[in-house]
Amino acid sequence: MKIIKLDPYNPKTKVLNKVRRMLAEGKVIIYPTDTLYGLGANAFDEDAIKKVYSIKKRSFDKPISICVPNMRWIRKVAYLNDKQKEKISKLLPGPYTIILEKKDIIPDVLTAGKKKVGIRIPKSKISIELAKEFPITATSANISGRETPPTVKEIIKQLKNVDLAIDVGPLRGEPSTVIDFTTDPPKIIRGYFHTI
Repeated sequence: MKIIKLDPYNPKTKVLNKVRRMLAEGKVIIYPTDTLYGLGANAFDEDAIKKVYSIKKRSFDKPISICVPNMRWIRKVAYLNDKQKEKISKLLPGPYTIILEKKDIIPDVLTAGKKKVGIRIPKSKISIELAKEFPITATSANISGRETPPTVKEIIKQLKNVDLAIDVGPLRGEPSTVIDFTTDPPKIIRGYFHTI
């Protein structure tokens, strides 16, 4: 596995373009978000998604979230009304996963056959650049059920068959807060938030 060291605040565009091409070819990567390291693959590529499940030893009945670069992309992959948009735009970019009803463009394998999809816009230049042309999977870089290690070195001891890792140093954040916006009022599934 290749490891690339990048500055999270000033990543090299040329390098990110290369990594995005790898994702377009169906490769799986470890990448930094604003919380923890994630396992990334092209979220439109069913074979690449299956690789992510295999690497994580994750059950196919558990959905995987996606990372998109902006609010416009949310509308491409999910149904979003004005009321939801107003609330969500106050949270994103940030350490939140929002759940919305998915559009057919999102493969069923990603959502475990469910009609909802979890979406992130991390406050991370690298994440947003990598997801610029297509959404990427946004699931923690660990074996399912285990803690996500803070360093790439520890992660690659745990995960096999990953094609590349982007190392920005230790990430010791908490997993994102998950909020289901398909209910009214929205419901917090994981984590804490003072008011929605």
